[in-house]
Amino acid sequence: MLKDILNFRRAVRYYAPTPISEEKVRECLKLATLAPSGFNMQLYELYHITDKALIKKLAQACLGQLTATTAQQMVVFVTRQDKHRQHAKAILEFERGNIERNSPPERQAKRIKDKEKLYQKLIPFVYSRFFGLLGAFRKLSGIIGWFRPMVRELSEGDIRVEVHKSCGLVAQTFMLAMAEEGYDTCPLGGYDSRRIKKLLHLPCGAEVSMVVTCGIREERGIWGERFRLPFEEVYRNC
Repeated sequence: MLKDILNFRRAVRYYAPTPISEEKVRECLKLATLAPSGFNMQLYELYHITDKALIKKLAQACLGQLTATTAQQMVVFVTRQDKHRQHAKAILEFERGNIERNSPPERQAKRIKDKEKLYQKLIPFVYSRFFGLLGAFRKLSGIIGWFRPMVRELSEGDIRVEVHKSCGLVAQTFMLAMAEEGYDTCPLGGYDSRRIKKLLHLPCGAEVSMVVTCGIREERGIWGERFRLPFEEVYRNC
């Protein structure tokens, strides 16, 4: 049950030397790609690290944290906003066939035209980056908000956050899939992203979004009881 999976998942700080299945972790990553993504753009890559020598180097780049130095495997979640044109082209190609197969004939032409407008014009305009200048130009469209509701987070920084949010959903889905397998994980925010990019030979346009360590917990790997703020402090019924 999902409730059991959520209660099982903890940020594990120390792993046992017990090996875990590379194939099962790969399957969990495959399931993670079913997570929702903004405009279905899927601007991420998943680096599944199983080589022990590379894990050791990555652990150093993760500031020597115990969860990294004892991990059996790692996954580095990387955003690839620089691939937005390539992905948009692939999605549009799929959507043309999808509409032809699943939409009423009388609606197909309009729906295909709408998809072409989205993925050939709007997506390149929204996801392109040019030293913040394009984002500033997009923000000028906020004038429209005086007259009707609109998306206002259109700066280059805003879109970057959106891309990382979609990647974060993939990482969370992966950790839940791992918990269902009885495997443990720990998401890391503290690391030297520049060194990680160098170790993985990532291009300039790629960004490290999250590093997740993997293994099977030792008892000392869970640091006491789980703390959460009282639900009433975060819950609002409107």
